Amino acid sequence: MSQENTITLEPSGQKMPLVGLGTWKITNDQGEEMIYRAIKNGYRLIDTALLYDNQEGVGKGIRRAIDEGIVKREDVFVTAKLWNCYHHKSHVRPQFERDLKQLGLDYIDLYHIHWPIPQKYVDPSRQYPPEWVDPDSKKLELERSPLQDLWRELEALVKEGKLRNIGISNFNVQLTLDLLTYCEIKPAVLQIEMHPYLQRQRVVDWFQKQGIQVTAYSQFGPEAFDKFTAENMHLVPLMEHETIKKIADKHGKTTGQVLLRWQVQRKVAVIPKSSNDTRQKQNLDLFSWSLDDQDYKAITDMDKNIRYNELELYGIDIPLYE
Repeated sequence: MSQENTITLEPSGQKMPLVGLGTWKITNDQGEEMIYRAIKNGYRLIDTALLYDNQEGVGKGIRRAIDEGIVKREDVFVTAKLWNCYHHKSHVRPQFERDLKQLGLDYIDLYHIHWPIPQKYVDPSRQYPPEWVDPDSKKLELERSPLQDLWRELEALVKEGKLRNIGISNFNVQLTLDLLTYCEIKPAVLQIEMHPYLQRQRVVDWFQKQGIQVTAYSQFGPEAFDKFTAENMHLVPLMEHETIKKIADKHGKTTGQVLLRWQVQRKVAVIPKSSNDTRQKQNLDLFSWSLDDQDYKAITDMDKNIRYNELELYGIDIPLYE
């Protein structure tokens, strides 16, 4: 891969593609064929999570591509995520091993803490994958599981070679500042919601200055959501926004490509989901063209500091972003 379409992770020095395939809302049954085709189409970054309930299918697709000689294991960058109810230090390693087994791999390239919310432990025999609410009380149950203890367990997995990089997802600057005071291995990547309605440029700049790369999820804004808040429900879908459409027409590209190019042009990785071969290839075609200053300013002016992945949609009363 060229320098232009990868970013370098610290402290491992590993290269991570700027464009990957997201798998949220992809079923296990869809996973194998979709991932296999994506790798054939040129994808080298695959993003999954236990909560998506598709790791077995995703792993089968990766292994099929490896078995057929399309790629080697080291050519595919695999991202997974630790769910909230496994934050206690005694549960981190067992869950990591379960994720590794589901994927059918020897190591994971990047393992995110999915949310900085330590939920009460739920044994896999009771519910798997777990959810936001406890299966017994039917509400969010928290436990006293310090992030520092969790981090030490992840660092041990890196030292053993089972994990290459540690990531954080849905973290803010304050929590990360504290994390940086005690970690031996710093976080390599922050994954957060970002799109023209939620640009978070100061956050991106700060993390990049710390040597922590940034990945955007929900790059297309409302496209993957079926529930909305009073604040965001009236916003024009980004794919239909006149500003994005005009820029797309100007460059002879799709609106989706414009939204993705805007992210990678500021060195933010993207993980769009698509099961369509044509769109998969379009989403990879981001490096033979660029947005000019006029385009960039027009998109910058769209910022409203409004997100779609609000915890209230899951019935969770935690003002995590305030």
